[in-house]
Amino acid sequence: MPPIDAKPLRIGVFGGTFDPPHVGHLVTAVNVRHALALDSLILMVANVPWQKLGTRSITPAADRLAMVAAAVEDVPHLKAGDHEIRAGGHSFTADTLATLADDHPGAELFTVVGDDAAAGIRTWERADEVIARSRLVVVDRPGDPVELDEDIEWIRVEVPRLEVSSTDLRARWSDGRPLDYLLTEDVLRVIAERGLYGTDDHAPEHVTGLGS
Repeated sequence: MPPIDAKPLRIGVFGGTFDPPHVGHLVTAVNVRHALALDSLILMVANVPWQKLGTRSITPAADRLAMVAAAVEDVPHLKAGDHEIRAGGHSFTADTLATLADDHPGAELFTVVGDDAAAGIRTWERADEVIARSRLVVVDRPGDPVELDEDIEWIRVEVPRLEVSSTDLRARWSDGRPLDYLLTEDVLRVIAERGLYGTDDHAPEHVTGLGS
């Protein structure tokens, strides 16, 4: 049992499909973690990302979790979250926050979202529960900040603008274009070992044969 005067844990939740997790995700995570002095920031891997159902084929959750775990393994205070995968079914932030509150009684929870997601927060499933259970953190890019619901007490954290698209990264892997500095070497290794995003024949040259 923690000491009575111990400060409550500060835990951030940065949810996503992470298909694959890239440098933009990591830059956002480390900057938010630092700005808010979080004890940990969880990159929460969606089991079934309902917003993207029917839009494209989504890599199996276990593979996406393996990539995130590889990406954050050596990064202090960042963790890969499998809560939504273990829960099964569609992934909703309200459920995830309830689970974290049960796992860490008294912890301060922070939900980290991009500016587009923040602008549409009221469209989320059980948005009021998300707002009640956590502080909402919007990731701002340099320039004019997005207009947000004024009834919500937002925390804004500015991070460098990195225009990285997971769609483009998957295409780059498929046709063999360079992925240097866009994905970590550990993530590239997981992709190669698991045969994700196309055959090894099309993998970028410097990762072909990893894990053999």
